Amino acid sequence: MPIPMDLQHASEDFERFLADARDTAGLATRNQAFTMVEGVLRTFRRRLSLEDAIRFAGVLPPVVRAIFVSDWDPEEAHRPFTDVATMTCEAQALRRHHNFAPASAIRDVAASLRRHVDEAAFDRLLGALPEGAAGFWAV
Repeated sequence: MPIPMDLQHASEDFERFLADARDTAGLATRNQAFTMVEGVLRTFRRRLSLEDAIRFAGVLPPVVRAIFVSDWDPEEAHRPFTDVATMTCEAQALRRHHNFAPASAIRDVAASLRRHVDEAAFDRLLGALPEGAAGFWAV
């Protein structure tokens, strides 16, 4: 069987996503965009059960999926979905002194990610996740 296309082009696809996230958020560098994306993904992950997080990871592009599960402590206490401002502050706390994520970080990452996934599959999955999940990724 040939290597699936999404894996064959994972690096190029990730670079396109990262550039999209950088430009959407008005950031200057891909490093700034990476920290913003990682912070938003971790913030979302903290609100899911292990099972739901694995299902969510399955609809992500390969490199974004890897970032979503990296440095994961599955024993970490789950947090509730709250208001966007509170969850944005949480995303901005990752590497605080090197984090340039704007107040619109969650919406910016959501808009960018939606342009790089199968949006119908993404929305179907979000509809099966706990209340608040779909709102987190709304644009």
